[in-house]
Amino acid sequence: MAAEKNNLEKRRFLTNSNIELKRIYTQKDLDEMGFDPDKDLGDAGHYPNTRGVTENMYRDNFWIFGQYAGFGSAEEANARYKYLIEQGQTGFSVALDLPTQVGLDSDNNMSRGEVGKVGVALDSLKDIESLFDGVDFTKVRQVRTTANSMGFVMASWYIAFAEKQGVDPNSIRFFIQNDPLKEYIGRGAYIFPPKAAVKLTADTVEYCSVHMPNWEPIAISGYHIRDSGATAVQELAFTLSNGIAYIEEVLKRGVDIDVFGSKFNTFLGSHYEFLEEVAKLRAVRKLWARLMKERYHAKNEDSYKLRILTYTQGGTLTAQQPLNNIVRVTVEAMAAVLGGTQTLATSSYDEALSLPTQEAAMVALRTQQILAYESGIAKTVDPLGGSYAVERLTLELEKQAMDLIHKIDEMGGAVACIDKGFFQKELAREAYDFQKSIENKERYIVGVNSF
Repeated sequence: MAAEKNNLEKRRFLTNSNIELKRIYTQKDLDEMGFDPDKDLGDAGHYPNTRGVTENMYRDNFWIFGQYAGFGSAEEANARYKYLIEQGQTGFSVALDLPTQVGLDSDNNMSRGEVGKVGVALDSLKDIESLFDGVDFTKVRQVRTTANSMGFVMASWYIAFAEKQGVDPNSIRFFIQNDPLKEYIGRGAYIFPPKAAVKLTADTVEYCSVHMPNWEPIAISGYHIRDSGATAVQELAFTLSNGIAYIEEVLKRGVDIDVFGSKFNTFLGSHYEFLEEVAKLRAVRKLWARLMKERYHAKNEDSYKLRILTYTQGGTLTAQQPLNNIVRVTVEAMAAVLGGTQTLATSSYDEALSLPTQEAAMVALRTQQILAYESGIAKTVDPLGGSYAVERLTLELEKQAMDLIHKIDEMGGAVACIDKGFFQKELAREAYDFQKSIENKERYIVGVNSF
């Protein structure tokens, strides 16, 4: 018994970001970090927005139920969208195939074997018309796309589509990811060199902020960075550093921060490290609010409010025992909701094997609906706020991410760090260590290396 006790005392309990978790937390743990309820929490809908970006959060409206879908042809993707809207989806994300993402037509020789494979193939305005044919936009709160390197092309397609239908483009809530820098860090679907890519992104943000104020022309994205091996701390720091690069480029044009600051969103993954993920979403709102107020001197409160799109983490899904993924997705979705996301997409349990089947897509959507309508967790704002453990984790993530942002600033910013390979090396190391921990059984993955 004594030996077992000694072993337990030596064991370290770490989050995925290697933050050590204590046996129990008290007020003393918050005092050590200088926690001030007025400064660090405040009320939901008010600076620093830790508790949420609106006062009533889900008591007014549930988050947008927004599934990620799109495969094969525009006609096939259109059928899936209509099905999901009939099942109660309130927003959808257009998954693009790889040729489309890197600006290649489907008949290009370099597109062979990839057309319609991981998303829908779009080559022209005619494809956009087929994609949205018969879609009732009055039932859809948001239409998103993964377009990053060719975000400006997607914006022009959307404008042309709406105008051809005799509809004001600003009346449809179009959301363009439009974050090419993360492609150099975590995915690889880039076209132009980083500096030129930043310019094109800034062009789109500037244009939409002035002419399409209801659009969301950018979502600085940490999702793929996280799926490439990043910790929660790196996900926050790298994502916000990319955002800083875009902000600086738009400011160079003489555009006031309050004209475009409120148009920024973020797209983050939700991992299965439950408490850390709840704390991560709360921390990113604080970090953004403080950057906008203290670094950029924004005056409009809307500029302090970072809206969050969360997608349950694809990299946590397993091909082995795929039904286990339903549980993983539920845990990750709950973390996103308790963290205060504005839009949520839930992975389908069969995604590690193929593009989702219709049944799997429906289960993923039903997961969100059960959380919204049955679980009760949406009835009060920031229900985990005030928890000693969650508040301490929120402070830890905020501090570590801000320290890393300062380091990136000192290295010349996001573009310079990409050119130097800094981000890529950091992710490679973390991904290697994570995989090694699975193979050494330091980390258990049910149905893969245990049970």
